[in-house]
Amino acid sequence: MTDLFPLATTADEQQRGAGVAVLPVGSFEQHGAHLPLATDTVIAATLAKAVAEAYPVLHLPPITISCSHEHAAWAGTVSISARTLHAVVTDVAASLKASGVGRLVLVNGHGGNYVLSNVVQEAAGAMALFPGVADWQAAHAAAGLRTSLDDDMHAGELETSILLHAHPDLVRPGHETADHVTDRDHLLTLGLRAYTESGVVGRPSLASAAKGHVVLDTLVQRFAGVLEVLGSS
Repeated sequence: MTDLFPLATTADEQQRGAGVAVLPVGSFEQHGAHLPLATDTVIAATLAKAVAEAYPVLHLPPITISCSHEHAAWAGTVSISARTLHAVVTDVAASLKASGVGRLVLVNGHGGNYVLSNVVQEAAGAMALFPGVADWQAAHAAAGLRTSLDDDMHAGELETSILLHAHPDLVRPGHETADHVTDRDHLLTLGLRAYTESGVVGRPSLASAAKGHVVLDTLVQRFAGVLEVLGSS
């Protein structure tokens, strides 16, 4: 898994001269019995690595713990506050700016990191959040995923497909029979345990490595639009 961490030297980065950095933001939270607690971090770091291989950006190591409070009922889940995540990201952005990298893309792997939208909003054009809803929708359609994005919230067809493609050794047996779809009208108030015993919300039985490959490829292609918006295309 060390390949998910950037291993460039300072000489490499000086030669690259990137004006945009990519910061993967994951989480450490339950993903049912078939995916690891680090799933969101692995996905964010995998996507950031693929982006860095395709575009001249500064590849940063991931933030591995974030806002997973709705998953607190399951063993192993760890969270930090939204205030702390906000502070960490803005500190990283300030450090980058001081070294000459004025723009930052947050590659977010966890839907519960709502505060990242506000961080980007406050940055007034110096930051972007990726993937956005439109990016996920495009990847979903391109890969032919059968579960809707709303129904496939957690450890479902999408996440399991990405890991089956990029890190199949991390997917444990059992996803073939772990499907569970439910409403989540009061998720933030009640937590996810009110809606699922297993922690899964989605249909991981439909996952495949081929779908995960298309999802990642589509997202990498769409990253070009982020660079354009940031004025670095």
